Order: sequence, then structure tokens, then C-alpha cells
Amino acid sequence: MVQHWQELLPVDRYVVRANGLLHDFDRKVLTFLYQPLIGSACFSLYLTFWGELEENRIWSESQSHHGLMTIMGMGLKDIYEARLKLEGIGLLKSYIRSANDSREFIYELQPPLNPEQFFLDGMLNIYLYRKIGKNQFARLKRVFSDQKLPAHEEYKNITRAFQDVYASASIASLQLDEETARSLSADNGQAFIGRAEQTGIQIDTESFNFELLTAGLQESLVPKKALNKKVKEAISNLSFLYGIDPIQMKSIILSAVTAEDEIDIEELRKAARDWYQFEHQDKLPSLVDRHQPVVHMTASAEPKTQEEQLVHYLETTSPRKLLKDISGGAEPTKTDLQIIEEVMFQQKLLPGVTNVLIQYVLLKTNMKLTKGYIEKIASHWARKKIKTVKEAMELAISEHRQYLEWADGKKTAGQGTQTRRKPIRTEQLPDWFKENDSPSAAKEEPAIIPNFEEKKRALEEKLKKLRT
Repeated sequence: MVQHWQELLPVDRYVVRANGLLHDFDRKVLTFLYQPLIGSACFSLYLTFWGELEENRIWSESQSHHGLMTIMGMGLKDIYEARLKLEGIGLLKSYIRSANDSREFIYELQPPLNPEQFFLDGMLNIYLYRKIGKNQFARLKRVFSDQKLPAHEEYKNITRAFQDVYASASIASLQLDEETARSLSADNGQAFIGRAEQTGIQIDTESFNFELLTAGLQESLVPKKALNKKVKEAISNLSFLYGIDPIQMKSIILSAVTAEDEIDIEELRKAARDWYQFEHQDKLPSLVDRHQPVVHMTASAEPKTQEEQLVHYLETTSPRKLLKDISGGAEPTKTDLQIIEEVMFQQKLLPGVTNVLIQYVLLKTNMKLTKGYIEKIASHWARKKIKTVKEAMELAISEHRQYLEWADGKKTAGQGTQTRRKPIRTEQLPDWFKENDSPSAAKEEPAIIPNFEEKKRALEEKLKKLRT
């Protein structure tokens, strides 16, 4: 797996370019609408890049990443991760040029969406609502909205048109010679300063199986012409936002078909949102990484050993898919998904770390996700600032006896005055939990139950099939 130091070095130089002039109002949009989604590190990186631009200019001077690290007080790894998040949300484009064993980057700042675009986006507005809550969202709506113009019937438009005010010279005098034409255009290698407006987040339509969708839609109910480019883009976004597969999307589309055999995109969004809230107890989706961020991956691109293969699997799989794989393809329950979502959202565990936690807890508690127990371990890992899959595995091994006591304490808490026995490890453990990694525990604890090795081999075979 590619590491951040393979993509970026302190000696690499960069210049900042703005895709058109950035206005002071953009700073307010970034502060209140984008910052809750991308975090303070990404917000700071964007403003630092912006600060390197001189007033009313769109290019900065060349700078090294070491200088950027010094100014921001951040490590290169954190800067690289923040850069990727800015790219993902559409605020930054990165370009690279390599020559003579040196690299130079161009970081092109993209203007944020204007408030109207953001609040009508259909993705970012929902993520923001889930992130900051109903009351804060309502406050921001008031901040970024104002009174509409009075109704047209109350006032008469008396604005004059261009041709009503100005007259033009004769056609003959408008003939341009070659020299005049060159004078009117930008010089070679130059471009006029302008402003490129953002178009919002768009998920690649190739990520959605439209063939399966159209196969399930009868031509008599939904004509193929109704699935135009704009509708397909909306379907791709809604599929990503709410996790809707083509089979489920079929019924949602049917509810949005108009009498003219067209698909109303607003009705489609409303139907998708209603479906998700029905499935998830009136909650809305939150913005999280789909899988372990690249900067926190440790497995090689071509894992060879069984342990490397497992680490690679945990790093490249979302927690939802892991739960589905463990249950043999069955969809996770709403309760389990809610527990995992709260752990990732509140404790801010990365997806790969969450996967290790899921595997450890499931195999220790007879394949059940106990909310209190998983939250207790998750808060411990959050305090320890665990970022990688290997770190999570190592901590689970080193703190195993403590976690046993937590579990045993939970079991005996409701047993009144019964004598509490010393915890004895008789439960299953993940593949990566090796006895020789905890010598003290090996001396104090009895042998594993007889059928553990058999169950372990069965789990290994199951994971092997899942990876293939």
C-alpha cells in the first residue's frame, strides 16, 4: 500500500493557484458550512494556502513542504491526509511534475459552493444536518438566507434593456483587423482573472449498476429515456449517500415517476430520504471515511503472509461490509449498524481500527455486539489515539486481561453477592491474537478450550473465501 512518504516529501516544492478570485464571503462559507464536515486541520490548510496568495492575485511563490510543516506546526502525514480530504470534498485540485529527481506540485484552490448551492446540494446539506444537529442547522439557515423580493404582482418591472439605452456604431466600423483582435485578447501565456463556480459533489455514475436497475424496471412503467444524464447523476449520489442498491432503488424511482413518464428529481430525493429514515429510525447518514485512510494503511500492496492478508482486508473493507461478510452475506441489523456508527462518530475511530474492534468483540462475546462493552473498549482506544490496524491489534493483545475483567465485571454485576471468580479465558479470539505475544498471560491462564483450534481454522477458511 502506498505510504504518504512515497507521495510527498518535505523537500518537494509547491505553488498555490486559485481557480479564480476568492472572496471574503467564501471564508464565512468555509468556516460555518465546510469546517464541521472536513475538520479544523483541513480548514487550516485551505486558509494557509489561501494566505499565500497576494491580494487580487491567483498565483503564489514557490515554497517547500518543509516550510508548510513549520508554519502549520503539523507533520507531513497530517498535511497529506488533510490535502486528500480537501480534494475529496471538491475544494482542492492537485497537479504534479517530476523532473531530475525532484517534484513540484500545483495546489489549485477551488471556490466553495455558494450558500444556495450548499443548502440545496442533496448530499453536503444532509451530512451537515447530521453533524451539527437541528438547532445549529436552523441557525445557519437564518445566517445564510435573507428576505425574498416582494411578489411580482405588487411591483412593476421598469428596468430598461441594453438596446433601449445604448446605440451601436455602423457595422462597417466594427470590422476588426488582426492587430486589433490581438490587442483585445489575452497575451500569450496569460489568462484573464475570473471566477469558476463550483458544481457540487458528483459521484461517478459508473459506481452504480444501472444495467441491473433497468432490468428490474419495466419499459411500460419507466421509459429508458426518463433515465437521462441528470437523473442518473442524482441516482448515483443518492445511492452513495443512503447506501441504496439497484433493487431497492427500483421502488424509490417508481414513486418519483410523474404523469408525463418523467422522473422528478426532488421527489426522488424525498423518497430516498424517507426510505433511509424508515430503515434507520428517523436518522440521517453521517459523513465518514468509507475505509481506512491511505495515510494510516500499513499493509503492502501485495500481501504475502496470512497476517498481511488479514490486515489488508481490514484496511480496505468498510465496517458495514465486514459485518455483512462475517454473517455470510446477510445484511447487518439496524441495532448493530447504529452501535458501529455511534462508535465511529463519537469516538472518532478510523474504519480499519473499528474493524479490529468488531472482530475482537464478536469473537469474545459469542458473536454479539454488546453496546456498553464495545463503547468502553472504543473509548480506551480513542484515548490511546489508535490510528492503524496493527496498533489496534497490538493494544488488544497487550490489554487483553483488562478487557477480560471488564467483560467479567459486566457479567457478575447483576449476580448479587455471588463470589466473583478469577477470569478464565475460554472464549474465541481473532486470528491475529497470538499466544506468544503475551507471555505473562500464557503462564497465568489455563490452556484454550479443546475445540478452539478447530473453530479458529473454520474462521480462517471463511475469511479466505471472503477475500477471494
